[in-house]
Amino acid sequence: MKKIAGRAAAVIAWILIWQVTALIVHNQILLAGPLDTVKALRYLAKTPDFWQSVVSTTLRILIGFALGSALGIALACLAYKDRRFEIFLQPMVAALKSVPVASFVILLLIWFGPGNISTIICAMVVFPILYLNSLEGLAGTDKKMLEMAKVFRMPTERKLFYIYLPQLVPFFKGAFKLAIGMSFKSGIAAEVIGQPLHTIGNGLYLSKIYLETGELFAWTIVVVLIAFICEKILSFILARI
Repeated sequence: MKKIAGRAAAVIAWILIWQVTALIVHNQILLAGPLDTVKALRYLAKTPDFWQSVVSTTLRILIGFALGSALGIALACLAYKDRRFEIFLQPMVAALKSVPVASFVILLLIWFGPGNISTIICAMVVFPILYLNSLEGLAGTDKKMLEMAKVFRMPTERKLFYIYLPQLVPFFKGAFKLAIGMSFKSGIAAEVIGQPLHTIGNGLYLSKIYLETGELFAWTIVVVLIAFICEKILSFILARI
C-alpha cells in the first residue's frame, strides 16, 4: 500500500505541476491543462470514430509486436545454434537498430501504402530488441547444465523448459517491457506520417491541424494507458511462466 500511495502521490504532483504551468501560460493552444484534456477526452469518447481508432491501432500494433517478437526469438535460436548465421544477420540487425523510423515509413509507404504501415514498423522495431536479448540469454546458459542434459539424454522439450526457459525469462522481462513501449511509439509515429484513416495517428494529426491541444493530450494519454495495460498483461504472463 505504501508503494501504491507513493506512486499515486508522484502522479498527482506532476498533474498539479502541469495544471499550474498551464495557468501560467494561459493559452490553451500552447499548453492545455489537465482539466481541458479531460474535457477533450470525454468529448472524444462519445464519438464512434474514437473507439474505432483505438481498437484499430491497438490491434495493428499488437500484431506487429507479436510478429517481431516471434521472429526475433526464432532467429536468435538459429543464430545460437550456428555462428555463421549470427554473423550473416549482424548487418541487418545493426541497420534495424540505427536507421530512423521515418526512413522506413517513407519506403514502406511507397511499397505497401498506408494500410498496415504500423504493423510492419512495429515488427521491425521489436525484432532487434527480442533478437539481441534472446541471443544474450541463450549464450549465457550454464554449459555444465547442458553437458549434464546431454549425458542423461534429456529430451529437447525438457531442456527447453528446465534449462533454457529459466535462463531466458529475466531477459524477456526487460525486452518485452522495452519492446511494448517502443511498439506504440514507433507504430503511432508511422500512422502520423502515413495517415491511415480511423487510427490514433490520424487523430493526433488532425488535432495538430486544428490546433486542438487538449485533444492532442487526450490521445496521448490514451496511448500511455493502452501501453501500460499491455505491459502489465505481459508481465503477468511472464510471472505465471
